[in-house]
Amino acid sequence: MTFAELNLIKPLLTALTKKGYESPSPIQEKSIPHILQGKDIFGCAQTGTGKTAAFALPILQLMEQNKKPNQRKEIKALILAPTRELAIQISENFKEYGENLGFSHAIVFGGVSQFHQVAHIKKGIDILIATPGRLLDLMNQGYIKIHAVEYFVLDEADRMLDMGFINDMKKVIAKLPTKRQTLFFSATAAPDIMKLANTILQNPVSVAVNPVSSTASLIKQSVYFVEKNNKSALLKHILKTQKIDHVLIFTRTKRGADKVAKDLNAYNIKSEAIHGNKSQNARERALKGFKERTLNVLVATDIASRGIDVDKLTHVINYEIPEQAETYVHRIGRTGRAGESGEAISLCMHEELPYFKDIKKLIKKEIEEVKNHPFV
Repeated sequence: MTFAELNLIKPLLTALTKKGYESPSPIQEKSIPHILQGKDIFGCAQTGTGKTAAFALPILQLMEQNKKPNQRKEIKALILAPTRELAIQISENFKEYGENLGFSHAIVFGGVSQFHQVAHIKKGIDILIATPGRLLDLMNQGYIKIHAVEYFVLDEADRMLDMGFINDMKKVIAKLPTKRQTLFFSATAAPDIMKLANTILQNPVSVAVNPVSSTASLIKQSVYFVEKNNKSALLKHILKTQKIDHVLIFTRTKRGADKVAKDLNAYNIKSEAIHGNKSQNARERALKGFKERTLNVLVATDIASRGIDVDKLTHVINYEIPEQAETYVHRIGRTGRAGESGEAISLCMHEELPYFKDIKKLIKKEIEEVKNHPFV
């Protein structure tokens, strides 16, 4: 199937061609026709399945088709995301897909001064992408009004709940018009997620792709078993001997991320860490450098990594094995996208073996053990 067969309008097809996209991903193929028909959606999909385009493209099309001459600018589409990084990613996608349509959008998130965000909103916008805390703050100050919203997207609802945003979300939802189209996306369909979805969706269509247990078949997975005090040396050995020049490395903690980046830099491997304690500017700068390949190695915690969407990323390394098996699937899904091959390498010490066993149980697949390395 092609995007043209989804009945998308020419300005969107032109933008997609410019990006080099020809065929929709499964979540796009399943969601776009229903959204264009005005239906609410419950989408069960992980990061990396193309879900941003699954809601951005039809929203832009519906807004274009329902546009009235000389209508005043007010927020017609509201997209709520759990992290700044994901909000920025969504904002970039709306900008790229909508470049031939002329809608204006703004992005608001905490951790930075609200001055520029407010100035942007005052000019008048059609689409707002926001994290819950800053959105509520600006609503309470009277800068943002959402009474005219026709399209509401709740993205990564599971992460919203994990991060304790449930009350903020409910306050925002209470201010939305009851007559609206709601698109709800989550990586899981846990009971608390379903409870939330049932309160805000009207006769939704459910679409699901890639259950969390399935890992991309194109990703080569391997594991090195190693003692704790040899992990850092093994990581340097892997990066050098395999000549890996573009890699996302995961740690469980902020301190761990900083230590890995510091150790690699001392070894003349240019690296930066991103996590919640870094300033917004530092995180954006590191992410930009990584995407543009002026920075080869990015070390991230799981929450900071949400929204990292890098084309043709060849390698992911789990420096520390995640405690939740599902997190492993999210992590390695950053590589092997859009039909490209990718490789996921895990460094596992004795204390992490129970986590590793949980991963194998979830993905129902053997992970190749690399035995002939100097740090066994």
